[in-house]
Amino acid sequence: MTTPPYLEALNPEQRQAVLHTGKPLLILAGAGSGKTRVITTKIAWLIREQGLDPRSILAVTFTNKAAREMADRARLIDDRAGFAMLRTFHSFGAWFLRRNGSLGGLGSNFVIYDDDDSVALLATLLPDLPKAEVKTIAHAIARAKDYFLSPDDPELTLIDHRKEFRRIYTLYEERLAQIGNVDFGDLIKKPVDILRANPEVAQRFRDRFRVIMVDEYQDSNVAQFELLKELCGPSTYICVVGDDDQSIYRFRGAEVRNILEFPDRFTGADIIRLERNYRSFSPILDLASSVVDHNEGRLGKTLIAHRGPGKTPTLAFLPDQDAEAAFCAQLIEKSGALYSDWAILYRTNAQSRGFETEFLQRRIPYRIVGSLKFYEREEIKDALALLSFLINPRDEIAFRRVVNKPARGVGPVTVDRIVNEAAIGGDGDIAKAARRIMPGLTAKARSGVEAFFKALDGGLSLLTPDDTNADNDDRTTVEKKHPRKSSKRGGGSSLAAGAGLAPCVVRLIEDSGIGEYHLTHDDITGQERIANLQELANAASIYPATPAGLLEFLEHIELDRSIEQDTGDEGERGVVTLITVHNTKGLEFHRVIMTGIEQGVFPRDDKNGDDLEEERRLFYVGATRAMDELYLTSCAMRLMFGRTMPMEPSLFLREADKKALRVLGKAPYGFAGGRFPGSLQTKPPAARPMSASSDGRWKVGDRVFHDDQGYGAVTEIRESDEGPVIRVRFETGKDIRFLSLHQSSKYTKIGNDGY
Repeated sequence: MTTPPYLEALNPEQRQAVLHTGKPLLILAGAGSGKTRVITTKIAWLIREQGLDPRSILAVTFTNKAAREMADRARLIDDRAGFAMLRTFHSFGAWFLRRNGSLGGLGSNFVIYDDDDSVALLATLLPDLPKAEVKTIAHAIARAKDYFLSPDDPELTLIDHRKEFRRIYTLYEERLAQIGNVDFGDLIKKPVDILRANPEVAQRFRDRFRVIMVDEYQDSNVAQFELLKELCGPSTYICVVGDDDQSIYRFRGAEVRNILEFPDRFTGADIIRLERNYRSFSPILDLASSVVDHNEGRLGKTLIAHRGPGKTPTLAFLPDQDAEAAFCAQLIEKSGALYSDWAILYRTNAQSRGFETEFLQRRIPYRIVGSLKFYEREEIKDALALLSFLINPRDEIAFRRVVNKPARGVGPVTVDRIVNEAAIGGDGDIAKAARRIMPGLTAKARSGVEAFFKALDGGLSLLTPDDTNADNDDRTTVEKKHPRKSSKRGGGSSLAAGAGLAPCVVRLIEDSGIGEYHLTHDDITGQERIANLQELANAASIYPATPAGLLEFLEHIELDRSIEQDTGDEGERGVVTLITVHNTKGLEFHRVIMTGIEQGVFPRDDKNGDDLEEERRLFYVGATRAMDELYLTSCAMRLMFGRTMPMEPSLFLREADKKALRVLGKAPYGFAGGRFPGSLQTKPPAARPMSASSDGRWKVGDRVFHDDQGYGAVTEIRESDEGPVIRVRFETGKDIRFLSLHQSSKYTKIGNDGY
């Protein structure tokens, strides 16, 4: 039989996967192995060569873009592929419920509630709870539905152990049913309930869809697995495509066990591994694989680089985050390559600020993927408005932005009265005007205005008058004059104050309620926004806590923003991409720099077990985005929580195959593996754990108190070239390291006899 031309372009493993029929099939597709080509070709082959009715094919994926791409590519081979049902999971669920929802008491004209709608509905049921708590409960309900847990399910305690959660979940479901609408979780859960309760309907759908295919199966959740199980009958051909090493969305409910246990859940399943990588050179794949190989939860595969050998990945040990940003900029400038060839990867959005500042100064054009540029982010604009108004009480624009954010009962009419009074007063001072008209305001408005100015007064109290000759070297005296026993003034935003101007920034953010406002945005982006605000405080820590220091800080930011405006169009060389590792999924770049490869940053210190395995997969995803060149950076010191902290190389660097790395710079003491081949360092003495510090100040087990972090205990002591490095685990679960010689004054030892 003559091989169809569209199959000739496939390698043997890809062709085997396309031609496979009969038993359930897991296509374990490594990074860059051409999985999309396989699944779309398979759809067309089933129609064209096997005579399958395209309407009997259901193919599901996770984004509308991916579904459209699958349909378009399949139609290029055979137009009839357009009659197959290619949808996202949720789109299929909505389609199903429009036709069969009445079997579950749901009308066909239902509305789909998004996250905000769900929060609003819960708020009507829980009017006495703060919005932050309502959002937390809404997120827990959504997660329960991802795991296919009902209000009466015994395992619901795994989502939220509180007794009232079960009752609230029940009330929420009852109210949704009364209204006749559904949320996103219902689009998967309700079809499963209907199929289970109506065997004849289940059989009708099994007869309709003879072939079911799933793309990106590693991203599926428990409820989606349950839906597949109900749609598959004894004669259904099911084929899933995915990569267990690229399952990185656990925080969204993805369950890697779905792909790991596919052979057990679908009896007799075959596994075909696509291990030929068409994207990267072999040293890049060797490095990525050497890290993810440490995961226990994986099916295993060995990537083979179709492109053959190439440049060995480079690991650069750098002094701090400023040197890191400069190193990246210099690499890009000296390469002579297109800017668009380069991508800077980081673990959290807040890390973008340093690169943005450096690139603006050097006129390197860049774009942020998946987020706004740092100073364009809402929470940063809010904080800067507070600072601007603090230093210039005539700033009407800043005043209007934040006086009623969060809501304090200061409406537009009141704001206009205050601004007009300032204009009439002659000096334009809005703060003075507000105090003049305060007696004439309503009680609610007066209370709101008073709360706003009280927050400003708190920030102002942390500024030392310029005539005291305070400078950067003396800025820590501000903390001693204005001690802060808790960093939770704003209701839980938990920002660390740090040094210099940072305590003023943090005080304003928390006392004004801006921190809490953005923290409660939602469970995912809320934490990101707080991290961005912390990064703003970090940036402020190098400026003196004086009015002049605040002006200098704001001026520096404004100059950066003006440079950005002057940069103009992308030009022929394009722009550098700044992007979190999570957002790189599905992308590729000629040259990639993965930054912040330090313990506590990537991975974070709170990661262990399954979470740590997902962090390794995230490292693997980031590394395999690189086509030609891969660079890693690790800093000895980093500005975190408002202070410069000593850092340790990431666990992943200790796990990596040292032969797959070329090292630049001096590897920190204590780095496992000793001297690297090709390293510029001289061989250092290994850092050694100690029971007591050499300066006699600290012992393992010492109890400590810190103004910002609270109570904790010394868990580890190691020697460094700058003296003993002390690790403290706080009651909050946070680990912080500090240099005994320079920072012990900020930590109070309180003995070992309890608190």
